[in-house]
Amino acid sequence: MFLDKLPLTANGKLDRKALPAPDASQLQAAFVAPQGELEQQLAAIWADVLKIGQVGRSDNFFELGGHSLLATQVISRIRQQLDVELSLRDLFEARDLATFAQAAGAGQGNDAPRFIKADRNQPLGMSYAQQRQWFLWQLDPESTAYTIPAALRLSGSLDIAALEHSFSALIARHETLRTTFRQQGEQAVQIIHAPRALTLTVESVPAGQTLEACVEQEMQRPFDLEQGPLLRVRLLNLAADEHVLILTQHHIVSDGWSMPIMVDELVRLYEGYSQGREVLLAELDMQYADYALWQRSWMDAGEQARQLAYWKQQLGDQQPILELPADHPRPVVQSHVGARLALELAPALIVDLKQVARQQGVTLFMLLLASFQTLLHRHSGQPDIRVGVPIANRTRAETEGLIGFFVNTQVLRAEFDLHTTFSELLQQVKHTALQAQAHQELPFEQLVETLQPQRSLSHSPLFQVMFNHQSQASAEVRALPDLQVEALVSESYPAQFDLTLNTAEQNGGLSAALTYATALFERSTIERMAGHWLALLQAICANAGQRIADVPMLDAAEQQQIVREWNATAAQFPSELCLHSLIEAQVLATPNAPALIFADEQLSYTQLNARANQLAHRLREAGVGPDVLVGICVERSLELVIGLLAIIKAGGAYVPLDPDYPEDRLAYMMQDSGIGLLLTQTSLLERLPVQVQSMCLDQDGDWLEGYSTANLVNLSHPQNLAYVIYTSGSTGKPKGAGNSHRALVNRLHWMQKAYGLNESDTVLQKTPFSFDVSVWEFFWPLMTGARLAVALPGDHRDPERLVQTIRQHQVTTLHFVPSMLQAFLTHPQVESCNSLSRVMCSGEALPAELVGQVLKRLPQVGLFNLYGPTEAAI
Repeated sequence: MFLDKLPLTANGKLDRKALPAPDASQLQAAFVAPQGELEQQLAAIWADVLKIGQVGRSDNFFELGGHSLLATQVISRIRQQLDVELSLRDLFEARDLATFAQAAGAGQGNDAPRFIKADRNQPLGMSYAQQRQWFLWQLDPESTAYTIPAALRLSGSLDIAALEHSFSALIARHETLRTTFRQQGEQAVQIIHAPRALTLTVESVPAGQTLEACVEQEMQRPFDLEQGPLLRVRLLNLAADEHVLILTQHHIVSDGWSMPIMVDELVRLYEGYSQGREVLLAELDMQYADYALWQRSWMDAGEQARQLAYWKQQLGDQQPILELPADHPRPVVQSHVGARLALELAPALIVDLKQVARQQGVTLFMLLLASFQTLLHRHSGQPDIRVGVPIANRTRAETEGLIGFFVNTQVLRAEFDLHTTFSELLQQVKHTALQAQAHQELPFEQLVETLQPQRSLSHSPLFQVMFNHQSQASAEVRALPDLQVEALVSESYPAQFDLTLNTAEQNGGLSAALTYATALFERSTIERMAGHWLALLQAICANAGQRIADVPMLDAAEQQQIVREWNATAAQFPSELCLHSLIEAQVLATPNAPALIFADEQLSYTQLNARANQLAHRLREAGVGPDVLVGICVERSLELVIGLLAIIKAGGAYVPLDPDYPEDRLAYMMQDSGIGLLLTQTSLLERLPVQVQSMCLDQDGDWLEGYSTANLVNLSHPQNLAYVIYTSGSTGKPKGAGNSHRALVNRLHWMQKAYGLNESDTVLQKTPFSFDVSVWEFFWPLMTGARLAVALPGDHRDPERLVQTIRQHQVTTLHFVPSMLQAFLTHPQVESCNSLSRVMCSGEALPAELVGQVLKRLPQVGLFNLYGPTEAAI
């Protein structure tokens, strides 16, 4: 393989450890000269783009070092020189120059309009990309998210006059460097100012400020797009022979491709002027304003419709937001404050990755993109992953030497299922990337406008994560007379997105770094994610054919933590006691304290226990004992709580039958559970579809007068059932899920330890008792001395009634599914519920936006995201 230079140690000797691993892909086959005029023309274009001496007819473009960016340049030069329109796929599918020449010979003519010079006496419209930057700047003029910074340390004898002359010539050469922007009526226009000499003021680092802080301060200074300048140059004097040159540009006039052009031309100009000679740079074919005019005319002529049709089909109607597990809630407004984590890829891994790419017929860019999408899929669990990818968008050879904002953003989509292998994903990514390249000119802002995703200041539209791959490193700055140039690395890393993976190929190696939004992620989380990505790369090199769901990402320490340490959750709890024993103990502790409230009725702990005992004796008489299932179909009331407690005291397990359920569902549940006894109310008895022995808890008179109020002899053991609740049946017929006393006591004891109810608390029971959340609503307060307030039937759906009930009973603790919590917060008097101290949520995903609303309107409340007791108690 070929290197620009050999790595040396500090002593000037060969640094063997720094040598890249051998890359067999760079070996060329025996040279076979091109045949015919077309092959010779194409070979010359390949050689010029690849910067190599010769190209044979048997050579493969990508094995010679080609990649997607260089392939785009080949296509654009063929278009310019041969007036033939080819696609990147033509180049990817050609096994050698000879095959590619056949495709070129059959290619269509170039029908794109020619570049014309825009009339500078007329208002000059912006390009589509500039128009979006203009909009973003108007939205937040103080943002520095789109500042392009560079700082160079200049050591040696600096000719300041030559440097000023160089910048002046550069600014005169590129109109973008002397352009500002303004709104003229309904049209946003760019204003090109006449060239003028740049004067550098040599400054010292202010007293008490470090060089790094001074550079950072300049980079954080916002631009005024209306006033300019949009290229700022500062020269700091550190010593007689040492300076720091700080360059900052706004993205609206430059991009990543432009920076090497600027530095290269600046160096060449300075090199000549510092030696007293004029410098003649190749004349530019066009200026950026000409490109902006051409872009709009081309798009308006039908190209926009063609490309837009592709992207609409590719991305579909739904634009999902990528929800990576974050350490912090997403802020309402994106802050753009970021940090960077550099990653180290072993040389052997890099060789293996290139080998896999060759075997699979993809570029390294495609392989790395697929691996990143796999990482995001595995971390988010989402099957539809969209990643933003910047693309140079210089598809015309005339644009290659311009300083300007050409870069476009594409949304590359990958779809996963349980059976997708990584090899299959690679082919999917290859197809998507090549199609995207063929439709890369559609401005991203037009795609956003057409698809109209849900807009939010908290995240970017269409994608929230970016992948930026540099296939070729920027050329090193050429040596200058009497001057050494060294780039200063900034410690400022703005985060335009939630997460960005940057990778770069250089001298046969590969570097990588993750830039992340610190408002969302802690560094430790990104370090863990980076480790998963590196492990994933190792795994796919070992076997690219394995299912993505099976690709290992955890190291031994993480496996130990997840499988062993996080599951070491055993805790002491009264495992020998049944639920009713805990409640009976509380009766002895607080006999006269209020236990149960419903509307205007109230029972003390002693009264509730006595009435439940009487019914329990009656149930025991009817044959209820351990693991005997008893149905209960009762509206929310005092009788409902008494009935539940009595069934458990008698030794049975209750089966809740919601009176609002359809008759056929109730019939199925009663038959499937095999209950032989039903507790209900007179008004409901006729509606129940199955005739079994029943007791109406609301019958006239004191029908239990003859039964003892004393506690029953306990027949239950902790492993006996306490209840059986039927599932919704969303995946088929409803299924009964039971829980034992031990499991329930474990759950309730954990809740008490975590959230600590006491005698001053009131828990509102409002969840239908056919849902397992109701279990802790009923029994947690009764085992801790708190009050249990039961909502009236139907009140759980009415924010107005809930607010009244909370205020009437001074409720401190209650549960919501998030959708009902959202509805509750719409009530204008929610803030009057100042007795609330705990709000529990479960049953649905809890959106971050909803969390923010709760904490804003009920600042005294603790908000807790729980899971169902049936699952969590087992």
